[in-house]
Amino acid sequence: MTSRERVKAALNHRQPDRVPVDFGSTIVTGMHVSMVSRLRKAFGLGGAEDRVKVIEPFQMLGEIDDALREKLRVDFAPLFHRKTVFGFENKDWKEWELFDGARVLVPGLFNTDTDENGDILLYPEGDRTAPPSARMPRDGMYFDSILRQERLDDSSLDPLDNVQEYGLISQEEIESLGRESERLYTRTDYALVYSLPGTSLGDISDIPGPGLKHPKGIRGEEEWYVSTITRRDYVYDALNLQCEIGLENLARVRDALGDRIEVIKVSGADFGSQRGPLYSPDLYRDLFKPFHARICHWVHRHTPWKVFIHTCGGIRPLLPDILDAGFDILNPVQTSAEGMEAGQLKHDFGDRIVFWGGGVDTQKTLPFGTPEEVYGEVRRNIQVFNRGGGYVFNAIHNIQPGTPLENITAMLEAVRDSAFLYANFIIDRGSYDQDI
Repeated sequence: MTSRERVKAALNHRQPDRVPVDFGSTIVTGMHVSMVSRLRKAFGLGGAEDRVKVIEPFQMLGEIDDALREKLRVDFAPLFHRKTVFGFENKDWKEWELFDGARVLVPGLFNTDTDENGDILLYPEGDRTAPPSARMPRDGMYFDSILRQERLDDSSLDPLDNVQEYGLISQEEIESLGRESERLYTRTDYALVYSLPGTSLGDISDIPGPGLKHPKGIRGEEEWYVSTITRRDYVYDALNLQCEIGLENLARVRDALGDRIEVIKVSGADFGSQRGPLYSPDLYRDLFKPFHARICHWVHRHTPWKVFIHTCGGIRPLLPDILDAGFDILNPVQTSAEGMEAGQLKHDFGDRIVFWGGGVDTQKTLPFGTPEEVYGEVRRNIQVFNRGGGYVFNAIHNIQPGTPLENITAMLEAVRDSAFLYANFIIDRGSYDQDI
C-alpha cells in the first residue's frame, strides 16, 4: 500500500498492510526540537551547521522534514497555519540557543529576555513593550504561561473578552493552504492532516491568552475550571461564540482543501487527568458536547474528512459522549491513566473510534525504561490496537527531550517488526541500527 492507501484503510477500520505511523502531523504527535536535532544527526541528515526549526514554540517542537519523515517511515504530512500560539508567524527564521547548548531556528519575532533568576521570558506578538506572556524556567526546555488575569468584576464580564484571540482566517492564508495541500497531494503519497485553529474549546493552554498583549476575560487556569460551574452561562456563551467563528472558518477552508486531506484536528483541549475526567459526564454534555457535535456534524455533512480530538488523561467515562458527538479519532490514548487499559478500550470502542497514539508511554517507559521494555510495550500495544485496523501508531503525546536514542531505536524496530504480523516477507532487522 502507499501511505495514503494505508491510512485510508486504517481510518475506515480495515486491516492495512502495516500500521500507519505518525510523527509530527500535529502539535500533539511530534517531538521536542532537541530530539529532532539528535535524530537528524544520528541518521546522518544535514551537516554540522544543520539547524532545526521550532515550529511550535510553546512546547518547543521541532520540524519533521521530508528527509527525517522518510527515515522514520511516517505516513502523514501536516498542514499548519503560520501564526503560532504567541501571535507571531513562523517566518524570518533566526538562530537561538537552548539551555543545553543546542542551536535551533526560531521565528523572527521570537523575542526573549532573561530575568534576574535566569528564566527566559517570551513576548506576545514579539512585542517587548508588552508584558511577557510565557516563561521558560532556568535550565528548562519548554515555556509556561504567565498568569495575567485582571481583577474580575462579574457585573462587567463579557463573553467576547474570552474569544478576542480568535478570528476569521485571512484570504491570503486560505490561498496558501490551497497551494500547499495541492503540492503535497500531487507530489507525495502522504495522508494530509490539517489542524484548524480556534476550535479547541476550553483548551487550558489557550485560556491565559499567550498571544495577546493584554488579555481580558477569565484568563487564569484555576478560575476557568471553577467558572465552568460558578459562571456556567458565561462559559457557555464564550464557547458558543468560539464555535461560531470555528464553523465559519470551516466553510472558508473547505473549498481550499477539498478532498485532499484525510483528517482534520479540531480539538486539543484536555478533558482528563491521570486519575480520571476533569469534568463530570454531565458537565461535558452540558457545556462542550453541543458545540463538539455542531463542529463534527458540519465536517461530516460537507466533507469526507475524519475528525480528530486530542485529550489526555483518563477520559473513559466521557468516551460514549465524545463518540456520540461525532469524533472519529482519539489521541493520545493515554493508556497509563485511570481506566485507559489498551485491551479494554479496543474491545469496547474499537469498532467506533480510531485510536491514534497509545504506542508507548512518554512519561515513563520511553524516557526511563530499557530498550527491551520499550520494544515489548510497543509490540504489545500495536498487537492490541491494530487488530482489524482503526489504529495509527504514535507515542503517547510528544517525545520529550532527553529520551535515549537507543529507546527511540527500539520503538522504531518494534513498529517495523510488527509488520511481520501482516506481511509475507522479512525485512532486515538491523536496518535502524545501521542507520543510527
